[in-house]
Amino acid sequence: MKFTGLWKHPDFMKLWTGQTLSMFGAQITTLALPLIAALMLNVNAVQMGMLTAIGYLPYILFSLFVGVWVDQLRRRPIMILTDVIRGVGLLVIPYAAWEGFLTFELLCTISFLVGTASVFFDIAYMSYLPSIVKTEELVEGNSKLEFSNSASQISGQAIGGALVQLLTAPVAILINGITFFISAFTLIIIKRKEDKPSLPEEKEDNNVFQNIRDGLKFVFGNTILARITVATGLFNLFGLAMEAIYILYVTRELSLSPFMLGLIFTMSGVGAMAGAAVAGKVAEKLSLGKTLVLSLALAGVFYLLVPLSSLLSVTLAIIVLMVSQFVDAAMIVIYNINQRSLRTAITPDHLQGRMNASLRFIIFGSIPVGAMLGGFLGDAIGTQWTLVVGAAGMLISSGVILTSSVAKLDKIPEAPAAAAEQAS
Repeated sequence: MKFTGLWKHPDFMKLWTGQTLSMFGAQITTLALPLIAALMLNVNAVQMGMLTAIGYLPYILFSLFVGVWVDQLRRRPIMILTDVIRGVGLLVIPYAAWEGFLTFELLCTISFLVGTASVFFDIAYMSYLPSIVKTEELVEGNSKLEFSNSASQISGQAIGGALVQLLTAPVAILINGITFFISAFTLIIIKRKEDKPSLPEEKEDNNVFQNIRDGLKFVFGNTILARITVATGLFNLFGLAMEAIYILYVTRELSLSPFMLGLIFTMSGVGAMAGAAVAGKVAEKLSLGKTLVLSLALAGVFYLLVPLSSLLSVTLAIIVLMVSQFVDAAMIVIYNINQRSLRTAITPDHLQGRMNASLRFIIFGSIPVGAMLGGFLGDAIGTQWTLVVGAAGMLISSGVILTSSVAKLDKIPEAPAAAAEQAS
């Protein structure tokens, strides 16, 4: 078998190996952590919701500040340090369980600590990739990393379930902690030297809030980034509104079993892998702008199949839901890979951290808003019509791209200046 492209890039392969292992580990903890809370600590529904919210809270609290710091420091040391912090934090959980002092409060504290470290890592990670691969390799690099993420979603929780069943939940989390140490090691052995971000002289300002304003001003002052931000924010808002009541709909309206629900969700992971495999080729064939528009639009159209499934027989409804999950996941991944590669390519190095932080702040800030919207609408108009509203909102997000100059982009520009010319 002959390896080509980034498979022959030693430093990228080190990054990819470490991230692939930690992605699988994170999926294991996604299942094991709530199981510890439910089975070992006997938490109630409110406490389970708190545990989930606390894990996301650091993205809302710290993203914009972290973006400023990431723009002023080398990204790889940040990633190494936060990998170690996440590994140590997770190791506390099995140790506390075995020594008998694990409490709900400690579990929440570790969840917040790991979530905070993840904010630093994620923003530095997205800003670091362009320093080891060329601009024309960004789509390939993001595709390979997204493929690993999709594979972890398909089998990671299944592996986690087996580990919990055979070895207990604390051991499963111990394994995840070890994957973070391996990830840190793969980053340490990367040979390519990373230069400290060079700030323009007129922008050398230590005022954190001014730097945050500069980052937001850059994002919303750039036609491409502004439209991507609004479109992605809307898509996530309505997507999370649907997600909040999706399980209620399929279990109560369609009376599907948890086992069948698991099979349906598996198709999402399969679709994500398919999308990651073809994202670059689709953009080359259709053009970048058309790919961004169609991927969001098709995701919205196929989400409309979900509320319509109640009109079908159980067998047909299950097939429709599987197809919907597959296509939606594929379209979302195709969109994410291409928009992430585009925004990375058109952003100057000294603004990468703040650009990514602004996007993360909006995307993760939409999680509680979308979930609350879905809950209120589900109570007011029913789960079926809430799903219709959510799908319609997703279609609107594609219109944000369609009605802008972003839709006219043929490919990823080579530099920020080229982006400005193509988007004008």
